[in-house]
Amino acid sequence: MAKILVIDDDRSMLDLLRVHLTAAGHAVQVAEDAAIAVRTLFANLPELIICDINMPYLDGFELLEALHLDPLTQAVPVIFLTGRGDDESFGRARRLGVAAYLTKPVQRHELLKAVDAQLARRPAGDPPPP
Repeated sequence: MAKILVIDDDRSMLDLLRVHLTAAGHAVQVAEDAAIAVRTLFANLPELIICDINMPYLDGFELLEALHLDPLTQAVPVIFLTGRGDDESFGRARRLGVAAYLTKPVQRHELLKAVDAQLARRPAGDPPPP
């Protein structure tokens, strides 16, 4: 079981992702925008973040850049789950160090495969963050 933070301004998407991830045994927190996510992050550091790109206040790219600047959050992998399927967005995400890039609509098995792959990359013996 891992602690996962899901960030998306679409409430129905948040609910769907929470159902899929909880059913897979994960502890899920949700945030409707990046500002809420930042407050949640520092109160309860997740092991993985799943984030949309198009959001108010701070988009997914800006959030990813900010996370990589902070020593506390720079090692937390981020999966983008977005409606943007264009090469420019994909390339920018890769340059910024996104762990995985999925496009909406995503199939449950694709989501869980990406989540499992990122969680498997944790160094052996490293306990999950508190």
